[in-house]
Amino acid sequence: MRRARLIGLVAAFALAAGCGLVSSSGTFHDASLPGGDRPLDGADLVVTSKSFTEGVLLGKITATYLAAAGASVTDLTGAPGSASSRQAQLNGDADVLWEYTGTGWVNYHNETETIADPQELWQRVHDVEKADHDLEWLPPANFNDTYAFAASAPTAERLGVTSLSEVAALPVADRTFCVDDEFFSRSDGFLPMLQTYGIPYNDPNGVPSDNVTRMDAGVVYTATAKSEPCNFGMVYTTDGRVKNLDLTVLADDEKFFLPYSGTAVVRGEVIEAHPELRELLGTISERLTDELMQELNGRVDIDGEDPADVAFDWLKSENLIE
Repeated sequence: MRRARLIGLVAAFALAAGCGLVSSSGTFHDASLPGGDRPLDGADLVVTSKSFTEGVLLGKITATYLAAAGASVTDLTGAPGSASSRQAQLNGDADVLWEYTGTGWVNYHNETETIADPQELWQRVHDVEKADHDLEWLPPANFNDTYAFAASAPTAERLGVTSLSEVAALPVADRTFCVDDEFFSRSDGFLPMLQTYGIPYNDPNGVPSDNVTRMDAGVVYTATAKSEPCNFGMVYTTDGRVKNLDLTVLADDEKFFLPYSGTAVVRGEVIEAHPELRELLGTISERLTDELMQELNGRVDIDGEDPADVAFDWLKSENLIE
């Protein structure tokens, strides 16, 4: 039954890939572990991911590495839509998926409590996912793809700011922001963030409405780099454009934004059958940082490289495969 469903999923994902996904499913490079070790010999695993660049990259890294470890891997990276990869795992049609702790907490379990400590949030998500769905959220990687505000390096230096509290202390005229409509309207987005930092929106002593420009998310990065029409723009902390445009990410010193730590998630029965996955996926997780993900994402989004190539090159550079 699972095999029949997989055939349909592969066909659907391939069709969606032809409609503009970052990379088609089913494509990753052959490799082996140094020394020829095959700890997953005989394992049949299905790796999936969502369709945005970072998700596909993490999926390609995982598929390549687990196949190098001896598993027979079906690659369903680039799942169309935000929910299909999650549903495939819940249905038992996919075994390994990279997720984010903030997504698990807010989107999957509708929690509204803000937990600022990344380890505590991971533990809470780990426990509820294990209890409700028998999904094992492995220890998180060392990167956090969350919301943040950034400024161009010259603007940050000119204004003398490294944190959002320091932005709040600037003269009103310097508190200018670029955000997209979705972030502006989120219950955990722009307006409550301003309240947290004591500079309420549409307040002459806070952030007047004329100080805020709403625009497409992609345009925010270039506008922030030019410091026109805003000094500060909303960014994602692991986006390749942060490094490419030399943006300075400001510290969220009041810890308003929920952590979105990247985490490999494995179905419970799969990790029981193949406990080696803990060490193998941990080997990947411990190497992933914000700066590295900015670099890898940039190679795809800015330089136009294929995610499968970027994944292979990185694994090889870390001497994890040969």
